Amino acid sequence: MATCQNCGKKTTFGRNRPWSKKATRRTFRPNLQTVSVLEGDRLVRKVLCTRCIRTMVKTAE
Repeated sequence: MATCQNCGKKTTFGRNRPWSKKATRRTFRPNLQTVSVLEGDRLVRKVLCTRCIRTMVKTAE
């Protein structure tokens, strides 16, 4: 579900480590945005991470 359609970045898992060293589970979610992208000659709606959006803007100029 929460996956970038360009690079494949998805939710990863880890642990919170407070001062007491009591480990609790947590998730690291990518910052996904729905964007209209020009693919060939038509607009396509894609779910992309912000890093991919920045890279696409940089290479489009």
